[in-house]
Amino acid sequence: MMYPKEILRLMGAEPDLIAEGCGYTKVLLGGNMTVMLLFLINAVFRGAGNASVAMWTLILSNALNIILDPIFIFGFGSIKAYGVEGAAIATTIGRGSAVLFQLVILFYGYSKIKIGFKDLVFRVGIMFNLIKLSLGGIGQFLIGTSSWVFLMRIMSEFGSEVLAGYTIAIRVMMFTMMPAWGLSNAAATLVGQNLGAKKPDRAEQSVWKTGRYSAIFMGIVSVVYLVFASQIIVLFNTTPDVVKYGSLCLRILASGYIFYGYGMVVINAFNGAGDTKTPTYINFVCFWLLQLPFAYFMAITLKFGPSGVFWAITLAEVLIAIIAVVWFKKGTWKTINV
Repeated sequence: MMYPKEILRLMGAEPDLIAEGCGYTKVLLGGNMTVMLLFLINAVFRGAGNASVAMWTLILSNALNIILDPIFIFGFGSIKAYGVEGAAIATTIGRGSAVLFQLVILFYGYSKIKIGFKDLVFRVGIMFNLIKLSLGGIGQFLIGTSSWVFLMRIMSEFGSEVLAGYTIAIRVMMFTMMPAWGLSNAAATLVGQNLGAKKPDRAEQSVWKTGRYSAIFMGIVSVVYLVFASQIIVLFNTTPDVVKYGSLCLRILASGYIFYGYGMVVINAFNGAGDTKTPTYINFVCFWLLQLPFAYFMAITLKFGPSGVFWAITLAEVLIAIIAVVWFKKGTWKTINV
């Protein structure tokens, strides 16, 4: 990664933050190939109905990350203390080790999928078909990621403590969204397998059931966040402004948690059916045409500050869920040819 300082400066980081975060940014973005392969190969396992292998891969990656974090951050024996950069080193090693684990499983056949070296052949027709199918997924990823980048840029206008509170809240939120992500991936697999078996009605039923379970779980989590937001943020940082804005962010985002849970399942169901265009269009409208302008208008123009950004995130996610459900009920995804 050649321009970590320039990227941080573009994001509005202050000089001390640039100096501290330069190494972290360089290592983490430079090792992004590992996270791409990690999720790509896990998608292969899940698509084959081998979700347990994908789960153990992520357990290995995160366990190594947790073990190596204090070693590289604070130093241990002959390993020097890298500080914040050490966290990126630990993360990259954890992900890289998990990818090696995945490749061993793929090549030595410990799952339903086995690849031999003879299979490593360039097949033009299949490649173009995969590229065509993946364009929607790539679009979804770019739209979602870029919107978060611009939101971070808006948040940087309110100072490092506000940004820290926001970042902690988002991290906490993402942690508790993991079960919902798992359910959404399960829904995508069930849709793909049932459509392959020519059972579209069963595919649809699996989505509604999975969405209901996800919404129930997210509803329970939202109550916890609404009641104990400040206590949760204090576990990570005790600075008053960090706690204030982190807990505010957590409470506002939690107000839409049920919609997040249901929306994730339905959006991923489209992907499982091979309809990657519909989620891309929905994300484009809700993130780029609604969330970003609304966040800027509320936070900067109307001077609502950080809360304007928080409400923009919640509004966009709620709208995504509503549009996805309405469109899913139309049933056009049942006739998509992959």
